[in-house]
Amino acid sequence: MSKLTDVPKRILIGRALRSDRLGETLLPKRIALPVFASDPLSSVAYAPGEVLLVLSIAGLSAYHFSPWIAVAVVVLMFTVVASYRQNVHAYPSGGGDYEVANTNLGPKAGLTVASALLVDYVLTVAVSISSGIENLGSAIPFVVEHKVLCAVAVIVLLTLMNLRGVKESGKLFAIPTYVFVTGVFLMLVWGAFRSFVLGDEMKAPTADLVIKPEHEGLAGLALVFLLLRAFSSGCAALTGVEAISNGVPAFRKPKSKNAATTLALMGGLAVTMFCGIIVLAMATDVRMAERPAHDLFLNGQPVGADYVQNPVISQVAEAVFGHGSILFIILAAATALVLFLAANTAYNGFPLLGSILAQDRYLPRQLHTRGDRLAFSNGIVLLAGAAALLVVIYGADSTRLIQLYIVGVFVSFTLSQIGMVRHWNRHLRTEKDPAKRRRMIRSRAINTFGAFFTGLVLVVVLVTKFTHGAWVALLGMVIFYATMSAIRRHYDRVAEEIAAPEGPSDDSVRPSRVHSIVLVSKVHRPTLRAVAYAKLMRSDTLEAVSINVDPDETKALKDEWERRGISVPLKILDSPYREITRPIIEYVKNLRRESPRDAVSVIIPEYVVGHWYEHLLHNQSALRLKGRLLFTPGVMVTSVPYQLESSEAAKQRARRRQEWNAPGAVRRGPVEQRKPKAASNSGNKGSGNGVGNGVGNGKS
Repeated sequence: MSKLTDVPKRILIGRALRSDRLGETLLPKRIALPVFASDPLSSVAYAPGEVLLVLSIAGLSAYHFSPWIAVAVVVLMFTVVASYRQNVHAYPSGGGDYEVANTNLGPKAGLTVASALLVDYVLTVAVSISSGIENLGSAIPFVVEHKVLCAVAVIVLLTLMNLRGVKESGKLFAIPTYVFVTGVFLMLVWGAFRSFVLGDEMKAPTADLVIKPEHEGLAGLALVFLLLRAFSSGCAALTGVEAISNGVPAFRKPKSKNAATTLALMGGLAVTMFCGIIVLAMATDVRMAERPAHDLFLNGQPVGADYVQNPVISQVAEAVFGHGSILFIILAAATALVLFLAANTAYNGFPLLGSILAQDRYLPRQLHTRGDRLAFSNGIVLLAGAAALLVVIYGADSTRLIQLYIVGVFVSFTLSQIGMVRHWNRHLRTEKDPAKRRRMIRSRAINTFGAFFTGLVLVVVLVTKFTHGAWVALLGMVIFYATMSAIRRHYDRVAEEIAAPEGPSDDSVRPSRVHSIVLVSKVHRPTLRAVAYAKLMRSDTLEAVSINVDPDETKALKDEWERRGISVPLKILDSPYREITRPIIEYVKNLRRESPRDAVSVIIPEYVVGHWYEHLLHNQSALRLKGRLLFTPGVMVTSVPYQLESSEAAKQRARRRQEWNAPGAVRRGPVEQRKPKAASNSGNKGSGNGVGNGVGNGKS
């Protein structure tokens, strides 16, 4: 089957890369910015709208609170960026929040952070792509009519791009991200010039609509609660900030310095765009509502179900540049595209964190190894599957999905900053250099303020969003936490079980005797090769075993065995129900019961084939038999391959390739990262090109 999938795999993701080319995939700052910061940069496309949507519950009069909410988000953004600049210098290995919490607060806190981040990464993909689909749908009706299908298609496309490798995908992502940032800044500058210098009256397409408040005249605690909920929705602008601290190893040297610089650039760009769009939205009289069909009125009548509520950034761009202008079209297209590409933050963060967790035995070890293109392919595929499932369940509705958002990221923010405070406290106990102590004290102060502020926001998010969907994110975190804990317990239990003892054990004591069995169906070349190999092993006893399924074939086998004078005794096992596997298993178990200290070696002749469809025609019985024998203690299974002519064709195809890596060679990662593996208790368990030639008369 691998031969069938190899060609399309190479077409889709490219030729496999050698492990020693890992350094070629490292990113300069100009590429790292769109790769790791596309999520917080693109969030300005929907975060301002989320603020206005919540405020609309109290009616148009509540809109005047939006600049103050924007200021609070800016203060929080600068706090988080300053805090994470300390993180990337202190922990440049790529563990990010997980490593900080695990090292300073213990494994449980580390696992909590990891669970929160994994959930947040999945939601990042689902929210970003769903929002991008909605932006694109305002111009292309087909996209609106098939939102879920289009969103899943974008996830598949983005997955293939990331499977090709981070550097290649980064180059692809850089152009639309920079076009988007340039377009937004041009819109802010031109809008400010028109408004404050030329005195033009700019009106959003929704300026003439009237908002019907759900709760008019809110005051006191109800108003405070509404403002806190609007603030928590605006905090969507901070999602993805932590990805840079997780991706420090992907930067070029000096890694920490480049990562910290990228963080500062990202923070400055994001807060400027966020505040600018909020201000222009107020100046152009943008109107938004959570239920636009019922709560937006035109000439005294609700706009109805056919009304499409465009995002805030789209409405502001239309007011500033004019509907249908070239700049409006470019910005609209760049906004939709960068929202799709914003999911790339998660495509870099999730697989890398998954690899670290797998190394710590919290996730399956397959997530730790790199794929053909030196990307963490298994983690990328897992992320894509989870995000696609969410998109299908929630109908690619960004408004519903965003209610699940933010909880996870603020859990990781808070625990990470608490961990950093402990980190500096630990180092200050031993550091004597006054200059270094001053830097540490300053860093501790920044992280302390960050911990307090992000912890306060976490409480606000939980209180204001819990009943609106945040409980789903918390449930996801609990599921991840429980699953990873169970995986760790399993790995620990297995490690304890297979640990080599100091003294002698049953596994190290030499068996009294070795009883070898060669399984045969007919007298042909594979059988003769297997018998010759078995003789070479010089076992204490050796016999050939066949299953009597067809009496005529069994008689023919015995006659041919005697005619050739094969010196190995042939034993026939009866099978009245025409089974092949069970008689052999029972026979081997009987040998073990009679002599528990003896080892039984089962030798199976197998065909090596060169075409995928030939695997369906050969070796199936032996596959089932080997699967059963591996569960029998004291039994060794050895495959003796016989190469058919088609295998030579496969060998020639391999030679014609410019680069040929043995299966799994790259996936094991760089040599210095490889760990010794426990030796198998079987012999040659598979030839690499085919297993199992069939055991029993005429069965192949």
